[in-house]
Amino acid sequence: MGFEVLEVQPTPNPNALKFILNRSISEQSTSFFDAAAAKDHPVASALFEIPGVSSLLLLGDFITVNKRAEAKWPAIKEGVRRRLKVL
Repeated sequence: MGFEVLEVQPTPNPNALKFILNRSISEQSTSFFDAAAAKDHPVASALFEIPGVSSLLLLGDFITVNKRAEAKWPAIKEGVRRRLKVL
């Protein structure tokens, strides 16, 4: 049963977006600062497969995705939606 992205919200950081989900993903704040740290977490490791993703924060019903400065949001947003849907 995958996750549905209900809303994407901006943050004060132009390289971070908050993805609001249809259900809880993590009861406690969980951060991943690189793909190696996420290797044992199925959701985080799938999101790090998206080119440009640099770090993640999972908490409650949202994920904050940080991107590298040169990466573009449209492809990352689509990748997040697609990957979460099948997890």
